[in-house]
Amino acid sequence: MATEYGQGYGLPTGPGHARGVGGRRHRMPAALRAPVEGRAWRELAYVLLSLPISILLFTYAVTMVSLGAGLLVTFLGVPVLAAALAGCRGIGSVERARARGLLGLDVGEPEPLRLKRQGFMGWIGAVLKSGTSWRALLYSVLQLPWAVLSFTVTVTFWSVGWTLLTYPLWFWVLPTYADQDGIQLYGDEQRAIYLDNPFEIAVTAGVGLLFTLATPWIVRALTTVDRVMVHGLLGPSRLATRVVELESDRGVVVDTAAADLRRIERDLHDGAQARLVNLAMDLGLAKEKLREDPQAAARMVDEAHGEVKTALQELRDLARGIHPAVLTDRGLDAALSAVASRCTVPVQVEVDLSERPAPAIEGIAYFTVSELLQNVSKHSRATLAAVEVWRSEDRLMLQVVDNGVGGANLSRGAGLAGLAERLDAVDGILVVDSPAGGPTRVTAELPWRAERAR
Repeated sequence: MATEYGQGYGLPTGPGHARGVGGRRHRMPAALRAPVEGRAWRELAYVLLSLPISILLFTYAVTMVSLGAGLLVTFLGVPVLAAALAGCRGIGSVERARARGLLGLDVGEPEPLRLKRQGFMGWIGAVLKSGTSWRALLYSVLQLPWAVLSFTVTVTFWSVGWTLLTYPLWFWVLPTYADQDGIQLYGDEQRAIYLDNPFEIAVTAGVGLLFTLATPWIVRALTTVDRVMVHGLLGPSRLATRVVELESDRGVVVDTAAADLRRIERDLHDGAQARLVNLAMDLGLAKEKLREDPQAAARMVDEAHGEVKTALQELRDLARGIHPAVLTDRGLDAALSAVASRCTVPVQVEVDLSERPAPAIEGIAYFTVSELLQNVSKHSRATLAAVEVWRSEDRLMLQVVDNGVGGANLSRGAGLAGLAERLDAVDGILVVDSPAGGPTRVTAELPWRAERAR
């Protein structure tokens, strides 16, 4: 839904109303509360754990891969190398779980092994050919130098910040037990400078406060790189993600086509087919009565003539619902104007296209606007509506606006949700902005593909 940030989730949109988990308001700015937030401590724990874990990962990866590479002169090198990559895949699962628990990063599982043949040799081949295995190995190698840098920077800033911030609480330890007046800034054989008077102690605590406030944001910046590494090296590849999306879209298209076929069959069975059956029976009775009672037969033929007209109108409506002839012959402007004329409220149509899109995109655009105008007629209680169609670079934009009561929501009802699924199946987007009280603005985006020669 294209709403202001926070609408629909109980979050205000104005400035100065930051909320925490569960909708609780925070009166303290984020910069001041960051050092004591749970997120900062979880990110700190992630960085501190990364160093020992990365040492183990690096040691395992380098040792096993080196062993496998050294044994490649014999047959044993191949299974050892496959075992090393399989271990890295398992390490990737652990790292994804750690990132999910401490960084809140939800990374999907990568594509599974595709075994072309069963057995141990098939498994070895699948592991060695899998891009996921090699990306996990790369992660195991790259994680160590980054973990060393992150650990060093984090521990330095964190320890310096809290040490200086709490200096007023423990500075007495130095003159009492260390035989010096305070923290030494400078010293040589002739002179030494200590932080020992109240002003210097206060300034030291102020500097420590700055370090303490800055440390969570520095750690957050460091863990951003970890997020990128985990997502890019341990998550599914773009190709695999796209394949999953296409499989899901194919399922939506198949389900939609099946539903349309069932609707057409139902409309034919309950509408035109039933009328034609009754027409055949009436004509049969009229034929029998033609000699005995010509006037009654004429009346029956006249009624059958009316049934024929009704059946033809139903067939025209059904054909229009499948693909209207006006859309094929004259394009979106004329077809949408025809749809608007059947709407129960006045509709202004404006189509600004220099050329026609591909027939498939044109048909989807037509049925999208048609269904949205049906919603306007049935649910909006509007007195005026408008339809706009234009092209924006490689996207076909549709917008339907009405001045009704609003309240439309993608999460409620199957109409808009089903329409959004249909658009998503062709890489389209449906955005609904419908506050209570109106107006309602529904925007749809479709990929632009130019029309080929018809």
